[in-house]
Amino acid sequence: MRIPTFLITGLEPTALDSTALGLLCDLPESVVVRHEVSHEHNTLTRTVSDVRGLLEREVISLGHACIPCAIREDVVPTLARLAATGSWPSQIAVLPSGADARQVCRFVSRSPSVAAPFKIAGVVAALSGETLERDLTGGDLLCERGFGVFSDDRRSVAEVSSALIEYADVVSVRRPDVPHALEPGFTLAMSLARPGAVTTVGWPGFRGEQLLTGLHDPNCSEEWVCDVPPAALPEPAEGSWRLTLSSHLPLHPDRLLRRIADLGSGRFRSRGCFWLPTRAELRCCWDGAGGQLSIGVGGRWGAAQARTHIVVTGLCAHGDPRPRLLDAFGDCLITDEELAERGVAWEVFSDGLEDWLGEIR
Repeated sequence: MRIPTFLITGLEPTALDSTALGLLCDLPESVVVRHEVSHEHNTLTRTVSDVRGLLEREVISLGHACIPCAIREDVVPTLARLAATGSWPSQIAVLPSGADARQVCRFVSRSPSVAAPFKIAGVVAALSGETLERDLTGGDLLCERGFGVFSDDRRSVAEVSSALIEYADVVSVRRPDVPHALEPGFTLAMSLARPGAVTTVGWPGFRGEQLLTGLHDPNCSEEWVCDVPPAALPEPAEGSWRLTLSSHLPLHPDRLLRRIADLGSGRFRSRGCFWLPTRAELRCCWDGAGGQLSIGVGGRWGAAQARTHIVVTGLCAHGDPRPRLLDAFGDCLITDEELAERGVAWEVFSDGLEDWLGEIR
């Protein structure tokens, strides 16, 4: 029997702790594995505990290692080692602030022999209700807030928080001291969470047998966070809006550079894929939140039909940027004249996007 294992992700330590405690109340016989990164000492500390108290503690020097890789490559073998003992019916793993559960889940899927003694039964995103709206729509960087897996982690708090929600099976928001502070951020969290995920204020409480059966469906999670978003999307929560920018035409690189601020800046979440006539074979990724935007190469289109498909989700209370987004998107698409003259695959030496997408080959 493979031991059910739950991963808890988040940024704010108090939210991580309270969520871990809630899950432990539902599964009191679990072993709890916690990993914490010390930026000051460049170490990864692993602790293992259960109802009897602290069972082991090890401090690992990270040196010049890739920190996300070091986390992943210690989490999975530790969980496998503990599961193989048969001493506990379930496991809870609290990942370091800002660490992505996707890396762990994908490593488990790709390395079944390493992870044979356990299975991922659930992914939980633990969030702070006090700062939820700011965390999902503000322009803070992880390093500015003391979060992240390394001291100069310049990822956007909004982008990371949104991604944690989107992959989770359970989104648990710690109840704030001021109740009305929660509402806007919680509305957006409900709209970002995948269909079927549990989104709740405070730990919802589950029956032990429900948890042990498992909440995690890797196929559903991966489909929801894929850089080619699903064509059919549910209605967003009341008080939020969603806009899909979609076309089988590529984006003109010059006009994209000119209008990228109009498309990417704003207090909203945007993610998806796009393509360019200068790189017609590449599937490019679009990942933005809180006014910050990342673009990159996700892979090749292969047999799939190339398209641009970007989903934007925001709060009504922050205004309505949809007319601006639609105008900018329409302006970026290649025109009928350009299509007739040059087709959808252009031979050029440079398109101005090399800093993000690499050299044209």
